[in-house]
Amino acid sequence: MHPSSRTRLFLRGTFILTAVSLLTRVIGFFYRIFLSRAFGAESVGLYQLIFPVYALCISLSSAGIQTALSRIVARHMSLKNPTRANLALKTALFFSMILALFCTFAVQIFAPFLSESFLKETRCIPLLKVMAYSFPFASAHACICGYYIGLKQTRIPAVSQLLEQTFRVSCVYILYMAAVRQSEETGILIAVCGLVFGEIVSSFYCIFAVRKAFHKEKQFKKRTASVYAECFFELFSHSFFLTANRIALNLLQSIEVISIPQALVRYGLSSSAALSHYGILNGIALPCILFPSAVTNSVSVMMLPTVAEIQAASQKRTLVSMIRKVSASCLFLGLVCTAGFLVTANFLGNTIFQSPGASSYIRTLAFICPFLYTNSTYISILNGLGQTTSTFLINVTGLSIRIAGVFFLIPRFGMTGYLMGMLFSQLYVFFCCILKLKRSL
Repeated sequence: MHPSSRTRLFLRGTFILTAVSLLTRVIGFFYRIFLSRAFGAESVGLYQLIFPVYALCISLSSAGIQTALSRIVARHMSLKNPTRANLALKTALFFSMILALFCTFAVQIFAPFLSESFLKETRCIPLLKVMAYSFPFASAHACICGYYIGLKQTRIPAVSQLLEQTFRVSCVYILYMAAVRQSEETGILIAVCGLVFGEIVSSFYCIFAVRKAFHKEKQFKKRTASVYAECFFELFSHSFFLTANRIALNLLQSIEVISIPQALVRYGLSSSAALSHYGILNGIALPCILFPSAVTNSVSVMMLPTVAEIQAASQKRTLVSMIRKVSASCLFLGLVCTAGFLVTANFLGNTIFQSPGASSYIRTLAFICPFLYTNSTYISILNGLGQTTSTFLINVTGLSIRIAGVFFLIPRFGMTGYLMGMLFSQLYVFFCCILKLKRSL
């Protein structure tokens, strides 16, 4: 592909993903306000507590497969082999669905154990059981989106993302208003129902879209078992380390998330206050900081198949030039956002969310913006280059620094200690990625 055509595709795809991501984050922004006011900080903290289990199951069933599929599809399309790209999607869907169903049954069976022994909160049992129904739909959604990202066609992933967020929020709001009208007590379980419903809608849209595309291209030819076996081993070889990476990271993140309230109790807070502070951090402050990353996340999504395609074409100079431009843009956005959050922290925390505690968290977290936004792009570039082992080691070490902050800094400095650990972690990942990219190019 000519560099100018590739650039146009990259920019168009990034623009579509960014526009939709910003829209969904605006919806999510008001959704967070609604949750915090309707259910309270403690209930939001309880809701956030189940996401380590959710993220772990998604990592096992689809996250690594989605990334690997994007790279495989981009590579085969670069080599003018669309049939093999389509077969890779079918193989990924089958393999991912088996893993997703396994996760659903496992969480259903072990929800009491996970809540009591892992999350240390028995109120999470019904939340986990309902959440488990989302895994098969999330797998179909992820695989089909990964396929279209590999093609650098972002309309289907963008629309599915918008549908998922819209129907999730609508479902929660309707259920909440219905319960209020009937004078019934409402719980945060409603938010989990919305999560499941959003995944169902987005997955059905993706399945309809890809079936329609395959029908037009007349790709329903019979294939031998050996061809599917080749596709499976290719997918497995690409996704194994990515999946192991995601699982290891989510296990460490689970340890981190579960340990934060306990560390805050050792600092001197009550269990209820600790859960409220955790809800403010993860339900209010972090979503604010991550809001502008809609732009850099879209860039990182498009960078993976683009890097894989350029690498297959052996165009090193083009690759280096693109990485430099993207790095400069992400750093500039991060610096602007740092200044913006420092100025608006009081307004966001006190006026918008009516949570004074969120203001100090937003102000401290503002300093990680340049590194946080750039790191996601660097990790995607390294994955596109096939450096999955390096990204695994960098991510694990960076997360270990954060966990060290939980165990050693929170009991002494409170939540400020955790925020310090986050800053050191992002700095470490940033400089490691730069060094690895210099050696790989």
